[in-house]
Amino acid sequence: MTNHHQSTRGEPRVALVTCDRLADLDPDDRLVLAPLAARGVTAEVAVWGDPRVDWAGYDLVVLRSPWDYALRRDEFVAWAQSVPALVNPADVVRWNTDKRYLGELSAAGVPVVPTSWVAPGESWRPPADAGEYVIKPAVSAGSQDTGRYDLADPGHRELAAAHVRRLSDAGRLTMVQPYLDAVDTAGETALLFLAGPQGLAFSHAIRKGAMLDGPDLGVEGLYKPEEISARTAGAEQLAVAERVLAEVPGGSERLLYARVDLIPGPDGAPVLVELELTEPSLFLGYADGAPDRLADAILTHLPH
Repeated sequence: MTNHHQSTRGEPRVALVTCDRLADLDPDDRLVLAPLAARGVTAEVAVWGDPRVDWAGYDLVVLRSPWDYALRRDEFVAWAQSVPALVNPADVVRWNTDKRYLGELSAAGVPVVPTSWVAPGESWRPPADAGEYVIKPAVSAGSQDTGRYDLADPGHRELAAAHVRRLSDAGRLTMVQPYLDAVDTAGETALLFLAGPQGLAFSHAIRKGAMLDGPDLGVEGLYKPEEISARTAGAEQLAVAERVLAEVPGGSERLLYARVDLIPGPDGAPVLVELELTEPSLFLGYADGAPDRLADAILTHLPH
């Protein structure tokens, strides 16, 4: 059980926010604990839905793995708004936990995977073309409720329609996107940015292998297992990421971290799949010095 009493040593107190199913943090996040301790910061793990936690008793509250929020988003956003010294800030959490932000970014000229939306109660039929499509809810985490459908297959067409109906019946907004098959060979590139003295700075990148291998059959646990390896980001990817971050409401200089997920589009140019500002895995274990860079980023957000 984590202690939530005020420190008497005068060290800054930081809460690392998780969910009750990861009450000891995700193992990758635990890599920041020793660097924080070395910098004189008392870090404590706290579950976002735990009513016993005195969030005002912390100098900084850092969102890390609250990965059970998707079916309780309204509650989660209200909680975020009640927490002083939250990073990333509550207004960013509200904006970023509903993937309709992709439409805003696209309208601003950012290259984004084409997305159509199906509101609860709307009828939907699979597109007439025989391509592959991804269906997922606008509020989700860890590839939950996400499926890939080959519309040349009549069975897949039925499953795709059933998937949309299932989300609609649950009152959830549905996203329909073409499957970008370059992910099967190039994978997905996640670019990680961490706060520095002059705002966000690029830290490292990783490659994620293709994860969607067929219709949504449910996910055991909080997220789908991922195939991760280190990757060197290219200049074109970095340029797209900077364009994405330039459109963050309120300015990206307020952020502790950001993760920009890109896949090559049909012409090979990178397009945005997701901008993760709420609870991204930061893949600290895949880049030398990344845990120290996150600890330093946290220091820049502590009150001076």
